[in-house]
Parts: sequence; structure tokens; C-alpha cells
Amino acid sequence: MAIDTQIFTDIDYDKNGKQFGMLGVPQSTNKSGWATVFVPICVIKNGSGPTALLSGGNHGDEYEGQVSLMNLAREIKPEQIQGRVIMLPMLNRPASESGTRLSPIDGKNMNREFPGVRNNTITGIIAHYVAHALPPLADLVVDIHSGGSTGHFYPSVNMHNVPNREQMKKMIEAGMAWGAPYVFIYRDVGGEGLYPGYAESLGKTTLGTEIGSAAQFGKETVLITTRGVKNVLKHQGILEGALEKPAREPEVVGAEERDDYIMAPISGLFEPFLELQDRVQAGQPIGQIHSHELPFAEPYPVIARTSGMLISRCSFPLRRQGEFLATVVRPFSL
Repeated sequence: MAIDTQIFTDIDYDKNGKQFGMLGVPQSTNKSGWATVFVPICVIKNGSGPTALLSGGNHGDEYEGQVSLMNLAREIKPEQIQGRVIMLPMLNRPASESGTRLSPIDGKNMNREFPGVRNNTITGIIAHYVAHALPPLADLVVDIHSGGSTGHFYPSVNMHNVPNREQMKKMIEAGMAWGAPYVFIYRDVGGEGLYPGYAESLGKTTLGTEIGSAAQFGKETVLITTRGVKNVLKHQGILEGALEKPAREPEVVGAEERDDYIMAPISGLFEPFLELQDRVQAGQPIGQIHSHELPFAEPYPVIARTSGMLISRCSFPLRRQGEFLATVVRPFSL
């Protein structure tokens, strides 16, 4: 499908076999008036069948997806699949190279730019190409995230509660197949323009994730990511082999009320009282904030407004008023 884009590539999405290539994004910089940023892409195809579109590095400080997809791109052979797998391990390559959430080139958040704009700064240009060229090819869209530098998450596969009940059922089933401890139904509290939300709006079976954080990154979080991607590809009938079962059945939980997302009531140093997976009751303090201006005054309590389980909290204690502190979830069912 031809689209009006500035991005160029030698990848042939309809060609059988394995291709490693790049998406070329034209740029003009202080050091080079004519330049190109290259976003890596791998396409593996074998005959007809479903298409999976997999991405990591939407935020550059979230590493599980980047490492897992680079490994899987090398590992998976065309004869092991039926259909097509498209992988972009570093969707926001400038942010991946700098290890930052936002692009160091234009300061933008890739996951607030969808469906993008053809004539924009680099983040919008990439989002525009990805949105218009790739999800239309896909049956399954997976965008791998973690807490990055800002938040600790108990590993989960995520999605919005979409209005289409059949689509929602398929997404929950795919999320359960992943095998992470939780399938997490969330709402947008940090703005619009999310890539998974855009893919959901097209009716695609769409999965996001929140697997650990930069501080938690290690063997276990990479294992949960890699095993999960393989399981979902097997569940979709794309990759051969049996699903690898987790130690316990995943639980489906949701945080659909704005009050489930606890933000800092004042600026200061946050002292948590709870760890991930701890239970909390509405009206219970989850921690307290110490003021720098009034260091010997009583700390300001941070009170939960809803009851449930803590699935995430901020990574660093230094918080400004309005910044994220924690998320409370409860059991969810269709």
C-alpha cells in the first residue's frame, strides 16, 4: 500500500524469507545539513498467514523490548513461522541511543504522537509512517513498554477497555497467552496519541506491556518479554511449537478510575509505605512526602482514594506536585 511519506526503505513487506533493513528518516542538523536517521526493521515471512507487528524502544529508556526483539530477529527462521512477523526493536532510535523517554532531537514523546504528521519533526514523521504503513498489514500489534527510568511495574500485559467486545475478548486471550503475572486494563491519564490506542482504534488485536523498569532490567524481565512474545506468536498461529506455561495463571486486573492513578499532592521526597503487589484500602496512606522547605514539619500523607493492589510506583523518590506516585488495580472481567 502506497502512502505519502518522507520515509524510505528497501524492505519488501511481501517478500518471503528474512530481511534486515532500515527505515530512512531525512533530517537536517547543525552538523550535517543533509542527514538520515536509520530506524532498524526486520521482516520475516513464510507464505500466507497472519501478520504480527512487534515494536520496542517506543521510549528509549525501556530496554526489555529492545533486547528481546533484537534477539528474536536473529533467532527466528522463516521456516519456523507461517505468515509474517515485522519487528522494530528501536521504534524511537534517537531516544534509544540516548537512553531517554523523549527524543533528544525534538524533545517529543513517541507514544503521544500517533497517528503522526507527514511534515513534522522526526518523532511525528516516524509515527506517521508507522501508523499508516504497518498496522494496516497486521492482525496483531504488540508495543513493548516498561516503567523505564520513572516507574517500577510488576510485569503485565496491557490494553484499554475497547468498546468492541469481540476485539476485547481476543486481546485478553492474547494477553493471557503471553504468560506475564497480570493482564492490566488501563486508562490514559498522561495524554492522548498512544500507539497501542491507535492500533486498537483500527480493530487490531493490540497488546502493550509494562515489564519492570530500568532499575529492574535483568535476566528475569528479558525472559518474561521474550517468552511472552513467542507465546503470543504461537497463540496467533504464526510461530510453531507449544506455548510455554508460566508458573501461575495470569490475573486480569484493571485501573479504570482516574483516582486509581495516585499523583503527588505536593512536591518533595516521597517515602513509600507499600511494595508492589501489596493491598491497599481507600483512605489508607501509601506513603508520605517530606518537604525540602520545611524539613522538620510533619510529612504530608499520600492517601489512596480507591481500594485494590499496588501494581506500580515511582522509581525515584524526588517528586514534583502532580507527578506519578502509584497505581491501584482491582480484578477485571468482561
